Amino acid sequence: MTGLLDLGLTADQERLYRHLLRSRESDVDKAATELLMPDAHAVAAQLRALGLVDDAATAVPPAVAVDLLVRHRLERTRRQLAGLTRAWDVLTELSEEHRSGQPVPMVEHVPDASAVVRRVLGLLADEPGELAHVRDRVHDDGTGTPFTGLLARGVRSRTLVPAHALEHPDRHDHVRKWHAVGDRHRVTTEPVRHLVLVNRAVAFVRADPADHAGGALQIRQPGLVAMLVDVFDGTWSRARDLDDHPLSPIERRVLHALTHHDTDESAARSLHVSVRKFRGHVADLMARAGARTRFQAALVAKQRGWL
Repeated sequence: MTGLLDLGLTADQERLYRHLLRSRESDVDKAATELLMPDAHAVAAQLRALGLVDDAATAVPPAVAVDLLVRHRLERTRRQLAGLTRAWDVLTELSEEHRSGQPVPMVEHVPDASAVVRRVLGLLADEPGELAHVRDRVHDDGTGTPFTGLLARGVRSRTLVPAHALEHPDRHDHVRKWHAVGDRHRVTTEPVRHLVLVNRAVAFVRADPADHAGGALQIRQPGLVAMLVDVFDGTWSRARDLDDHPLSPIERRVLHALTHHDTDESAARSLHVSVRKFRGHVADLMARAGARTRFQAALVAKQRGWL
């Protein structure tokens, strides 16, 4: 198992969590002796506060632990960003007003879809950097040749599409065509709303989520844009590649059993299969995830949205 320090645990917290995970009948006093950790009770209290061990000093399954640590890390990051956002917002607004001599609208209503497309293409033409796009449906939005030209100039483009939007073969072909010319696509099963991010500095969201023809809000306010960038990056990391087929029903059941049962025997019983059969399914899942350990398999499953 790797990466718990990167997720915010101290070295002692990680050592004690690993020990309790391996030694299901161990207690904190035993762990203090075996690990030569005189403050083991204090460390165990910290793990309890994080939700990684219960009152009986039993470690939660790895997938649950990773999920909790990611959530804690995101919350800390949000708090840190909140403290910086206001200062950067004021600096950005003042700098732009000094450059232009005019007040800068941080949020502006763009009345129709064609005007939004022109603005996005114009921003990328001025600075061919990065486009991040969440589509809530798959259709021809009229970008066509101009966007192909921007890709040729080096624009990095990533597009998220919901799985249900690819159920029709023509839509799947449309997505694959753009994926082939450099607009990287991933598929998500999470609820999404239409979003466009240009160079991580300007965002476009629908003015009315229920009205596709109602235009969009162009957002330059750095704090709001940063939050939307974080949402996109998180969803992208959990989405599957276009050619990565979703888990089958039995694979989902095996993964659920793996992360909710302490032993192979109890997991196999929950699926009504033999232990040998269960371990075969687990080996197949680990191979698919490219994982060397079950913990790594659970981490990959979380990242890809399998859990």
